[in-house]
Order: sequence, then structure tokens, then C-alpha cells
Amino acid sequence: MRRAGTLLIAVAAVAIVTAAMAPEAAAKRLSDQFIRIEVNDTDGDAGIHLFLDGEGWDTMQLRDPEGNVLFSILGEGSVGFQGITETFFESAEPSFDEQTLDELLELFPEGIYTYKGTTTEGKKLRGRARLTHRIPDAPVQVSPLEGDEVDPEDAVFTWEPVADPPGSSIVAYEIVVECEEPTVRKILAQVDGSVTSYTAAPEFFENADECKWEVLSIEESGNQTISEVEFDLE
Repeated sequence: MRRAGTLLIAVAAVAIVTAAMAPEAAAKRLSDQFIRIEVNDTDGDAGIHLFLDGEGWDTMQLRDPEGNVLFSILGEGSVGFQGITETFFESAEPSFDEQTLDELLELFPEGIYTYKGTTTEGKKLRGRARLTHRIPDAPVQVSPLEGDEVDPEDAVFTWEPVADPPGSSIVAYEIVVECEEPTVRKILAQVDGSVTSYTAAPEFFENADECKWEVLSIEESGNQTISEVEFDLE
């Protein structure tokens, strides 16, 4: 009888633990999320980018690795009824004269950032994103350089390869070509980390003016650094 009693107690204990874990285990997961640092080497500033995507939700909270609440979102009325899915925002990017990169990194420590929310059906919604302080160097733009004239029929943008940051690697470059006249138009392309050039289609530059191009070095955790150059058209 003593053994049977011990067995019953053990089974009851397992049942209590399982019941306590069930709500968290049943939580739905965000389909995608990230938190990353973007540095603009040309402008001399930096900020935080944050993204999350998941089943329609009406509440969401983000905590840093130390458990501090960084933001809380509450969808009310029609928004709360319909639900929110994708959310992306960029923080303010004060110049390094106002806030150094080290000061930004102190505000946002490395580690796991935790999302906790509820779906419009009342289900728990969870997500985790890792922030690192591995910041890639700025790409060195080779051609065109500031004020150069570019032939629209042969618009090739080149840069030097960026060395891998300690403990990480450059996984991609993002190229942005933008002209403001007569209307704002933009090319956004991403290439592998082994590629150091991009050719734009001549049609993009038809009747265009006031152009610039950017190249971003992206390391494997998503942190990125931008270089910018303005150029003219022949």
C-alpha cells in the first residue's frame, strides 16, 4: 500500500506540473521577428529596427534581456477586432554628436528580446529575437563617387568587399538607387556577400535627375551599415 500511495502521489505531481505548463506550451508562435542595429556611416548616426509578423493580434509587448518592458501595443475598437499582423518600425537616429554608438548599445544590450501578446481569439502569442553588437564596417564605394556622371546605358555600381566582423560574417549587400526627379523612384536589390557590383537597367534612369546610391553591408544576425553617394547622369 505504501508503494501504491507513492505512485499515486507521483502521478498527481506530474499532472499538476503538466497542467501548469500547458498554457505556455499551447502558445502560438510569431511567424517572423527580428531586432537589429542600423548604422549610417555617411550621415554619422545609428538606430534600432524592429519587425514582427504573426497571426492577427490585439496586444503585444516587448521585453529586453533584463526583463524591462520596451513597448506595449494595444489594438482597440475596429483595429482590436480586426487584428494586427505585421509591424515594423525604426527608432529615431540622432547623430553621433548627440548619441554615440556606444550609448545606443548600452540602451539595447545583447541578448534575447521576448515578444508576448494575445491573438484576437484570446490565444497567447510568443516570439524571441536575438540582438548582437556585431556591427559590420561601412562599405567603401568605388564607383560612382560623389558628383560623378553616370551613363544610364552602363550604370554599374561597385564597392570594396567588407571584412567579416569578429565572430560573424558578411552574408549580403543591399543596394538602393534612388532618383527624385521628375518623380521619386527607387531600386532595392540584395546580392550575396561575395558580390561587389550591381548593374541598373537603363530604363530606370529615363528622364531622371537628383540621384544617389547606397550600399549596405549586412552581417549574419542582420545588423547593417550604410554608405551613400550622390551622382549625376550624363
